[in-house]
Formats: sequence, C-alpha cells, structure tokens
Amino acid sequence: MSTTIVIVIIVVAVVIVLLVAWLLMRKRREHRRVEAEGIRDRAAEQEFEVAQWEARAEETAARGRAAKEEGEAKAAQAEQLAQQAHMHRGEAADSRTELDKEWERADKIDPDSKSGETQRGTDPERA
Repeated sequence: MSTTIVIVIIVVAVVIVLLVAWLLMRKRREHRRVEAEGIRDRAAEQEFEVAQWEARAEETAARGRAAKEEGEAKAAQAEQLAQQAHMHRGEAADSRTELDKEWERADKIDPDSKSGETQRGTDPERA
C-alpha cells in the first residue's frame, strides 16, 4: 500500500472517530436536557405543595404569636387581679380588726356579758 492510501485511511478513521464522538456527545447532551426537563417538571409539581407547607407554617406561627400575646395579656390581667385581691384582703383585715374592736367594746360595756361570750357576727339578743 502506498503512503497516500495509509494517510487517507488514517484521516478517514480519525474523521469517523471524531464524528462518532461528536454524535455521542450530542446524544448525551440531549439526554441530559430531557433529564433536566423532567427534574424541572417534578420540581414545579412540588412547588405548590411546598408553598402550601410554607403557608401552613406561617399561619401556625401567627397563631402562636397571637396565643403568646393573649397569654401575656391574661398574665397581666391575672397580676392586676392578684393586686386587687391583695388590696381587698388588706381592707378586709382592717375591717375585721375594727369589727373585733367593736365587739370587744360592746362586751366591755354590757354588764351581762362575760368576756368573749358574745358570738361574733350574731345579734346577742337572738343568741
């Protein structure tokens, strides 16, 4: 065989190898495009579900904030009521002390009364 024929065969073989390589790469790129499109389609389908989960999460967080605010308001109201109860207890204790003094005074004035004999809170005439 002549050198020219060998060179032509080598060049043709190289061209065929390059052509096959180019076709395989082209086919691979097309396959990857199709695969990427499938992934994008599935992601688009999941987008709606994820958006729903995000909306639920935000709604739950909003309810949590509202409950916390309500709890804080209730705690403030409870504290205010506790302070009022403390004031009322003080007033009641003062009134009780004053009332006990009146009973004692009545017992001291009454000639028929023995010390501590009169029942507190009842009329001595009805006892």
